[in-house]
Amino acid sequence: MTTVTEQVGEVLLGTSEEPQLSQLTRASFMKYALTDAAGEHYLGEQEFIEAVAPDSEDYHKIKRYQYGILFLVADREKKGKVTLNDWAVFQSLLSKPDAEYEVIFRFFDKNRTGYINFEDFFEIWKAHKGEDSLPFNWNSEWATLYTGSKDKRHNMTYPQFAQMLRGLQGERVRQAFLFFDRNRDGYIEPEEFQRIIRETASHKLSDYLLENLPTLCNISAGSKISYANVRAFQNIIQQMDMVELIIRNATNKTPDGKITRTDFLNEAARVSRFNLYTPMEADILFHFAGLDEPSGKLGLKDFVRVLDPSWRTAYSIGTGAIADVGQKAIAGSRSFLHDVLESAHHFALGSLAGAFGAFMVYPIDLVKTRMQNQRSGAVGQMLYKNSLDCARKVIKNEGFKGLYSGVLPQLVGVAPEKAIKLTVNDLVRGKFTDKATGNIWLGYELLAGGTAGACQVVFTNPLEIVKIRLQVQGELVKSVEGTPKRSAMWIIRNLGLLGLYKGASACLLRDVPFSAIYFPTYSHLKRDFFGESPTKSLGVLQMLTAGAIAGMPAAYLTTPCDVIKTRLQVEARKGEATYTGLRHAAKTIWAEEGFKAFFKGGPARILRSSPQFGFTLAGYELLQRALPMPGHTDEGPRGHVEPGIGLAEAKAPLAALRSRNALKVILDLDENFGRPRLPPGKTFTGIPGFGGKPLS
Repeated sequence: MTTVTEQVGEVLLGTSEEPQLSQLTRASFMKYALTDAAGEHYLGEQEFIEAVAPDSEDYHKIKRYQYGILFLVADREKKGKVTLNDWAVFQSLLSKPDAEYEVIFRFFDKNRTGYINFEDFFEIWKAHKGEDSLPFNWNSEWATLYTGSKDKRHNMTYPQFAQMLRGLQGERVRQAFLFFDRNRDGYIEPEEFQRIIRETASHKLSDYLLENLPTLCNISAGSKISYANVRAFQNIIQQMDMVELIIRNATNKTPDGKITRTDFLNEAARVSRFNLYTPMEADILFHFAGLDEPSGKLGLKDFVRVLDPSWRTAYSIGTGAIADVGQKAIAGSRSFLHDVLESAHHFALGSLAGAFGAFMVYPIDLVKTRMQNQRSGAVGQMLYKNSLDCARKVIKNEGFKGLYSGVLPQLVGVAPEKAIKLTVNDLVRGKFTDKATGNIWLGYELLAGGTAGACQVVFTNPLEIVKIRLQVQGELVKSVEGTPKRSAMWIIRNLGLLGLYKGASACLLRDVPFSAIYFPTYSHLKRDFFGESPTKSLGVLQMLTAGAIAGMPAAYLTTPCDVIKTRLQVEARKGEATYTGLRHAAKTIWAEEGFKAFFKGGPARILRSSPQFGFTLAGYELLQRALPMPGHTDEGPRGHVEPGIGLAEAKAPLAALRSRNALKVILDLDENFGRPRLPPGKTFTGIPGFGGKPLS
């Protein structure tokens, strides 16, 4: 069990030490293993699926039960169970660079000879093929090139078999087109085209694209779809990764992040060396991406619906995903109650972390307040020479506890202050952010930050004035004989409602520019300096550094406003002038103490802001590990599995990605691979109770 010090180090600096493979293999096996009568540990099919298909995966494309195909590969002796040795062999297989194709080869290598016999291959293919699937002729000219003709079949080696799979989908589409093109005029109906693509590539394409396939007939005159259209569409989906690269490059070069068909083809000419995109292929890409944006200029947001197979409409998230078989975690269809509970959980952890950060730097805040309140206009009023002298005298006169005078109101105020500030800033930024490009004008960023700072004053000003009076009363007790020590409740009752908002104008004067400086600076540091993007998330240390740097100019430049606020909110001592307002306070400070007085406590404000942000982040990360959301499960040493393709780079372990990629290739043979077999005449509609309907 790691110590707190080690955990903090991992949170801030990360860890590069990898556990030994044997340790990981045994740990992942034992997490789900059962024990038989002889005391031997094993995985049944369901336990195996639990181990290789984490709950956090999104199974609306490749169903969870289809991972049972991999169980047949891991169960080498066909005993109906996977032992630790079997599991170790399977994990070792997944570590190979070409694991996806080798997994499939072993699935069809029935006798484990290292060759695939066509009859065995055909038998397995037929057993998994759906009854209503489109026909496929294994005696076609294309198939015989790989397997030999009907009377001259030959065994396929691993490289031969893998290469056949590489071109299989294209041949399936060609044969399906010929099946529907009964009069041989080179055209089929839009609905027939939709069925072809659904049966051959639904596991690789987004729901948006699949639902709108019939509209392909609109890119040219007439109401039918030609074979040229089908081939052009297939070429685009087979080269989605290159298409995405071209789109990213092209959109990054335009001021508004939007491109035309011409921009795409020009960028393709720069990027592609061995492949050119035809006019029809470009037309098809822009047709599907621009169904809701017919202007001809499209942004990355528009192309996501075509490029990312996990993209779904709100309707499909709420209905289709629920009908999936036996899925324990339906990531895209979380209930409203779960979202509320999760938000409350995050808010609670954030509040605790914020309170922790505020507590750790509170002595600096107390020193800052006392330095700002010190008036140097008269002899005998200089209690402290500098911040260090102030801290030393507080400890000497009031004890170590004196450094935490008034800490309770500060801790109470941290949670709502952070919540209000962050929520309002995000809300206003969202209103003015370009939905297509994610860009926002600097003026609107300043407005969002300033509005957030203004809104927080409503709640934080009463807490600020109570905190400040508690912070300075310790020095009054020591310097003025007979001065009583007041509690927070006494101060609140004495001030009254209006008194609690004394200095609110100065608080506004401080917090509005502070937030207007802080939030845009923090945002631009993350994006422009550290390179945060939809495909790159920052580490804790990077966010900590960005927050610390952003806090420095915001804290120091608003110090004059903070000095005025402190003077207005502190109860004046005997013989001291009472400030009547902002202008009067500013004039009096200038006349009696000079310009330098406006920056008293400035270094202390900087020293407080930066470490407070760091402590808050570190505390939040540690709390997330120690107190995870109820029902949340950690899927191994590298976290949960994330989407493998689309607009975000996958961060899941390679073994998990290769398991899924192997299933993608095997589903090119038929989408029904791994689906439970039903009696003749029955159709698979899901499991009752999980969105499915009873069989009829």
